[in-house]
Amino acid sequence: MAESKVTKVLFVCLGNICRSPAAQAVFEEMAKRQHLAEAFHVDSAGLLDYHEGELPDPRMRRVASKRGYCLSHRSRPVTVEDLQGYDYVIAMDGEILQALQAFAREKGLTNYLRRIYLFLDFAGPTHAGQDVPDPYWSEEKGFEEVLDLIEIGCRQMLKRLAEDGRTAT
Repeated sequence: MAESKVTKVLFVCLGNICRSPAAQAVFEEMAKRQHLAEAFHVDSAGLLDYHEGELPDPRMRRVASKRGYCLSHRSRPVTVEDLQGYDYVIAMDGEILQALQAFAREKGLTNYLRRIYLFLDFAGPTHAGQDVPDPYWSEEKGFEEVLDLIEIGCRQMLKRLAEDGRTAT
């Protein structure tokens, strides 16, 4: 019997305290509920190190907790090793996508550009090409709306990866 490969998924937002840790927690919980947790290694990071070592934003933790998600990740910046080691590097919005692509080019990692994706492109044609807005400056309703999008995206991404045999690209 062939050994199954663990697919590595990294979610990236600006500061790694709202969207990407929420996506990490939602994806992990959904994979767990589908008995697929061991098929994935999931993490999150930010473009900036402003919040390095901090827990996710309390508002995001509160909203996520109401839906059964635990956000315990500590913020960290994205690294060269992330681009080299993750099968899927998922940008939460178009600006993050462009910044990740520029980072890869700047570091001479153009062969890893094919691993960088826009999160909502996994959510199907209704959401493809759209951003998950940064809720940092919004009220709690903004965090709820962001979590709605993250649940849609994670559900569809997990479905797609499972259908593809959880193989990396």
